[in-house]
Amino acid sequence: MNSHPRPEVAPYDALLLLSFGGPEKPEDVVPFLENVTRGRGIPKERLEVVGEHYFGFGGKSPINDQNRALLAAIREDFAAAGIDVPVYWGNRNWAPYLDDAVEQMRRDGIQRAAVLTTSAYSSYSSCRQYRENLADAMGTADETGATPRLDRLRQYFNHPGFVEPFVDATLAALDELPAELCDDARLLFVTHSIPITMAEGSGPEGNAYVEQHLSVMDQVAAAVDRATGDTREYELVYCSRSGAPHIPWLEPDVNDRLEELAEAGVAGVVMIPIGFVSDHMEVVYDLDTEAQATAQRLGLTATRASTPGVDPRFVELVRDLFVERASAERGEGPVRRAMGTIGAWPELCAVGCCPNPRAERPAACGVKVEP
Repeated sequence: MNSHPRPEVAPYDALLLLSFGGPEKPEDVVPFLENVTRGRGIPKERLEVVGEHYFGFGGKSPINDQNRALLAAIREDFAAAGIDVPVYWGNRNWAPYLDDAVEQMRRDGIQRAAVLTTSAYSSYSSCRQYRENLADAMGTADETGATPRLDRLRQYFNHPGFVEPFVDATLAALDELPAELCDDARLLFVTHSIPITMAEGSGPEGNAYVEQHLSVMDQVAAAVDRATGDTREYELVYCSRSGAPHIPWLEPDVNDRLEELAEAGVAGVVMIPIGFVSDHMEVVYDLDTEAQATAQRLGLTATRASTPGVDPRFVELVRDLFVERASAERGEGPVRRAMGTIGAWPELCAVGCCPNPRAERPAACGVKVEP
C-alpha cells in the first residue's frame, strides 16, 4: 500500500502524451513522410528514397511501440501514486493523431489536460511546432461542445529523471568496451541536427537548443568521471541531417567525426543519444546501423548508450512535472527540479520563442501579448 499522501493534480483531469508518430507497416511509410514534410515541396520520389531507412526495419518505426510502453508505465506509476486521471496519447504525424485524441477527450468530458511531449529541448521542431499543433487542436470545436484546454508541461532536458538515466547508460556502454579501451574512450553525445537558423532562433534569447544540450552533456560527463575516477574527452555531434544541401545545419555529423577521430588515433567511442527520449528511428538507424557501420569500416570500437525509454526515473519525471504544474496553477509555488546552471525551464514560452521558419502561426502554451 502507498504510504505517501495522494498528490493533488487539480485543476487537471487528464494527461496527454504528445509524440511525433511513425509508420507501422510498409504501406504507411510514404504517407507518413508526406505528413512530416507537408508544405516543403519534396517530391514523392525523394520520400521513397528516405523511406528505405524504414523499409530496412520492415516498414515499421519503433516509436509507436515505445510510446505504448511509456503510456502503460505512466498509467501504472500514476495508479501506484494514487493519481486517478486518464492518460491519453496523440501523435503529430501518424495514428493515433492528436486531433483524434483530443476529440476522444472531449467526448469523455475532459475539461483541462496537461500535455507531455516526447521532446526534451527547445527549438521550432521540438517545441513550438507542438505548440502550434496544440493551438490547432484547441481551435477545433463542433456543435456538441468545445475542446479541452491543453497546457503543455515544461521542457525537461535538465530534469534529473532525464539526465540520470543517461549517466547509468553511459557507464553501462563503457563497460561493453574492451578493458584496454575504456579509460581513453571518447564520449560522443549525439542529438538531431537542425538548420543553423533554427538553432540560432531557439529559446527566448536564441541558441537555446545547443546550450541546453551542452549543459546536459556536461552534467552526464562529469557524473561519469566521478563514477569511474577517470577524465575522458567528450563532445557534441549531430545526426539525421535532412533538407536541401545548400542550407547549413548543425555540425559535425557523427559519421564525419568518427572519420576524424579514427585518423587521430582514437580507438574506442561511446555514443550517447542525449537528444532522444527513446530508441526510435534516429537511434536505431542513424547510430546503431549507419554510425556503427562507419566505425567498423574505420576499425573503431563503438558502443551506444541507451535512451531513458521507460526507466523508472523517467516515468517518475512525468508524474513530477504533472504534479509540479498543477501546484503552480493553484498558485502554490512548487519546487522545480533541474540540474546544471540553466535552471528549470518556464511553463510558458516567451513571445517570439523558437519562431516558425516559414510563416507565423498561432501557438498555444505561451505568454500572452497584452492588447
